[in-house]
Amino acid sequence: MTIRTLRDYGQHYRPRMACLKNVEVFVVEMQDPKSGVKGADQKLNVTIIPHVINGQDILAWIVTKMKVTTEEAQAFGTMLVAYGYIYPLQNHRKLVLVPDSTLYRFQTPYFWPVQKWPAEDIDYAIYLARRNIRKKGMLEPYEQQHYDNLHKWMNPKWDFIVMQATEQYKANKERKKPDRVVLDCQERAYWIVHRPPVLTFDVVRRTNIFLTQALMRSAVKSSVSLTAFVKFVTTHHNHDPFLTTPVPSNPWITDSDEFWQLNSRSVDIPTKLSVERWVLSFWELISDPRGRVDFKLFLKKEHSAENMAFYEAAEEMRWGAASAIPEKSQFIFNTFLKPGAPRWINIDGRTMGLTVKGLVVPHRYVLDAAQTHIFLLMKKDTFYRYLKSPVHKDMQKRALVPAPHVFTDAQLEANVRNRNPGISPILQWQQEEEEKAAAAVAARPIDVKAMVATNKLDRK
Repeated sequence: MTIRTLRDYGQHYRPRMACLKNVEVFVVEMQDPKSGVKGADQKLNVTIIPHVINGQDILAWIVTKMKVTTEEAQAFGTMLVAYGYIYPLQNHRKLVLVPDSTLYRFQTPYFWPVQKWPAEDIDYAIYLARRNIRKKGMLEPYEQQHYDNLHKWMNPKWDFIVMQATEQYKANKERKKPDRVVLDCQERAYWIVHRPPVLTFDVVRRTNIFLTQALMRSAVKSSVSLTAFVKFVTTHHNHDPFLTTPVPSNPWITDSDEFWQLNSRSVDIPTKLSVERWVLSFWELISDPRGRVDFKLFLKKEHSAENMAFYEAAEEMRWGAASAIPEKSQFIFNTFLKPGAPRWINIDGRTMGLTVKGLVVPHRYVLDAAQTHIFLLMKKDTFYRYLKSPVHKDMQKRALVPAPHVFTDAQLEANVRNRNPGISPILQWQQEEEEKAAAAVAARPIDVKAMVATNKLDRK
């Protein structure tokens, strides 16, 4: 496209643009100190850059000057950026006008398209060579690709190119730092327009895959989503203490802590409502500490307790301290994954191979594949057998059905006046830690040789 095309673009929308002789006159008017876009000094990293403007001010000025809509003004502003009249200071590869606090500067007229001086490859080679000297070989990927191609094509002239780049680099070092930064931004903005980054095959392939997957992704209708939401609320209505009156009484009103006592983690016999909640899903079962204990009892009778033990060990490794990851990974490998391990888990060979290979350099998520495999195995098979087992049926029979408390208004007022402190969270935490330690000792593999040696010493 030419400058005439840019003028035609402005004339297409409003007669106001027809009064402008060309785009260069319009840009000069934008830079007018009195009526143009207001600029200010801006600190970029550690250097103060003069006459910096932002995208929001540019858009507002174009809307006011051309009497156009915001969309038209942004389209015209984007064209000014794309043709190099305005350039971004930070994300130089994004040649669009962003209507926010993104920083821009006006390009010097020397680099305007009206100059019509051709962008020669030898000039670009000198620019890249000078930039390579300044960056000490750390060019951007697209610049490095252009640099390598030009080096092969201009190999006979490369000594001259490097010599010119070195002299320009020395001359630039004599300038003040703000001037050097501004000149570098201007040159980079010029060459990003005339030598844009090349789209590689890998980028195009990944973009094509992403767009294909986005088109194939099914959209859920609002009616289906609402139906699922209503079903969830209906199913969990009786188990929500804010929607249904808690039994035996609401502890927030009556000041009776019996509700907390009956639903605590260390209770021996849970309530019937808690047992009914376990049936809703496998996740509800293992989320309840008391339900997890009951499920472990069933697994122990089926001789598959190692599945839940491995799942819990993987959870501890994921959410535990980073310093304990090497020790825990070694313990998990020796206990569950090593051939002949005392609590070896049965997973497919591919998952086992990936997990064992990842444990060479362990991290928090190295057991994700194996943990997901075990979780789905328990969810799709063991969970339904547990619901039909005598363990669960016996718990359903023994579950408590607490009688509701009946309080008069006077008693409720007295409870408010004489409010008692609830269960101390510190004591509850100490009880939970003791239970975890006892469970860890019980789950530890038994060393038969050590037991035999201890028995011999006792007999002696």
